[in-house]
Amino acid sequence: MNWAANRRSLAVHRAQPVPRRNETRPDFATNLFSTRTAASAAPKLQLREVTLGYTSHSGDSLLALDRIDLSVRQGEFLCIVGPSGCGKSTLLLLIAGLLAATSGNVLVDGQPTAEPGTDRILIFQEHGLFPWLNVRENVEFGLKMQGLSRVEREARASHYLRLVHLLEFRNSRPHQLSGGMRQRVALARALAAEPDVLLMDEPFAALDAQTRDLLHDELEHIWAETGRTIVFVTHNVREAVRLGDRIVLLTFRPGRVKREFPVHLKRSRHIEDPDVAGVAREVLDCLRDEIDKSLEAEYAHIQG
Repeated sequence: MNWAANRRSLAVHRAQPVPRRNETRPDFATNLFSTRTAASAAPKLQLREVTLGYTSHSGDSLLALDRIDLSVRQGEFLCIVGPSGCGKSTLLLLIAGLLAATSGNVLVDGQPTAEPGTDRILIFQEHGLFPWLNVRENVEFGLKMQGLSRVEREARASHYLRLVHLLEFRNSRPHQLSGGMRQRVALARALAAEPDVLLMDEPFAALDAQTRDLLHDELEHIWAETGRTIVFVTHNVREAVRLGDRIVLLTFRPGRVKREFPVHLKRSRHIEDPDVAGVAREVLDCLRDEIDKSLEAEYAHIQG
């Protein structure tokens, strides 16, 4: 699967320190929450009283999300956690414009939006690559749909493949790559569209621990280098602490914002760091009641 060669490429990169946010973008210091400037105070993304209800197959009315109020700053790495069925993925679909809220508004740069757009790109757990296209062609696909010239497409694809350390695999087919490499192709494809907001729905959940740790490093490096605003959904609380500037905890259905946890730990972090484990324990203590509600609802459904 070309894994050995890819590991050597990553080893060279990991030998270099991950750029601190204040080194890459001067308006962000290492402790992001104590050093934000007034100019960065305006939110990139806002959800105002966002509610989503729907009718189930049995005809019952269900409330998935209830009056979600949330602001995300420009360049922030926001992680969303919560029990199964709380509406985390649904929230990303609303932000992406792939679902319409029953009430409330999603705003980007202060403007209401309800349609999909290239300013917001959603990456799913499944990479969704086209097996009949090679890596470069997969990354260029969206750019071709946008009408970019061949020269522009190739230049942009090469840039982002280099950023995820896959340029040497540009002529490979997806089946020739490891799972982690395929997910990095999906990331390069999303970045190539140059969105303002990157939405990520458990993108590393199916990967082994070693690959996941490598991709944490890669994603942090890319985030620091590109300045993208990231909203990242995960079931893994330690992953959220490892990556996030802030963690938002949703309640069990209907999903509401129960609590927010700013993460003050310096970067870069490791998922096994004691400080990461300590913050994760605090989040889990708050999350446990919602998990119990989720399990009770599932048990009641089975018994019914």
